[in-house]
Amino acid sequence: MTADAPGPASSPDDVTGLTDAQKSLRAQMLATEHWSLLASRSTTQSEVLTRIAIFLTLVSAGLVTLGVLGNATEFRGWFGVAALAVLFLLVLLGVITQLRVFNTATEDLVYVLAMNRLRGAYLDLDPGIEPYFMTGTTDDGAGAGKTYYPFADRDRSQVFGSSMMLILVVNSALAGLFAGALTYSLAGSVGWSIAAGVVIAIAVFLLWMSWGYRGYLRVMRLHVPMRRSDGG
Repeated sequence: MTADAPGPASSPDDVTGLTDAQKSLRAQMLATEHWSLLASRSTTQSEVLTRIAIFLTLVSAGLVTLGVLGNATEFRGWFGVAALAVLFLLVLLGVITQLRVFNTATEDLVYVLAMNRLRGAYLDLDPGIEPYFMTGTTDDGAGAGKTYYPFADRDRSQVFGSSMMLILVVNSALAGLFAGALTYSLAGSVGWSIAAGVVIAIAVFLLWMSWGYRGYLRVMRLHVPMRRSDGG
């Protein structure tokens, strides 16, 4: 986690002068916004999972196509050009998909922060309901972490087993395959091809990881919390 930008602290003082009818109206408005955020978050997640499924289907089809072309051409003649073209297309589609996955992760973080802020507003209306919230009620980094991982500190297995990591590994492998194939077409050396493929795959993996983490840091740097966790 990184330090959030300074912001005003939330306080129940602004609701003490409200009538019961005004509090009820405010609760309804907050609930409406909460459901809107939930629907938007669900739609975004569904869209990106569909995008991932389409991409993986295209990867499978592309590799099968290479196998068919290889058998038809005995891996000679124009097969090398066709293989490079197919792999380049898959790498390009992978970049597009990876960007969408990272954008979705950023959007999801914003949705979580927004819903945490709404829970904080619920607490302003009725502080007695705090024990019933298992997820975060503060819209800072610690509050978002509690919403994502309500029972423990963040576990690295959550990141390792995520859809983002799945696509990242596939894209890194595709980039390595393309680099290896291109190196072989230019140098004709299997050893150099393997070395180039491994180096490029690792480099692409690290670059994408850095890109995703910088996106998270950028959101937390620009976000101004209204309510902070104890010690946050």
